[in-house]
Amino acid sequence: MELIQYQIILVNLDPTISSEIKKTRPCIIISPDEMNRHLRTITIAPMTTTSRIYPTRVEIKHDNKLGWAVIDQIRTINKARVLKILGSLSKPEIKEVKSVLKETFID
Repeated sequence: MELIQYQIILVNLDPTISSEIKKTRPCIIISPDEMNRHLRTITIAPMTTTSRIYPTRVEIKHDNKLGWAVIDQIRTINKARVLKILGSLSKPEIKEVKSVLKETFID
């Protein structure tokens, strides 16, 4: 299975500790394609369907449902946790994810 940056994938996040987002859920691949091709791990942002308005959350529409990418819960996982590919972000969603990543981790 080829994993590409900004794809939406179904991931088993368990086991988790404390307030980490848990269970099997959609996630967005954040790591660049070069890393995705050569490493056994990928970096993801989990998604949720219930969220408060936070500056680290990005609204995503997938499969005719509204959800949020939780940028403040980014983590690196083993590719074995990936169950299947669900789709990809739209160009405007990619732009917003990049903006929130930059705002959160660089500026």
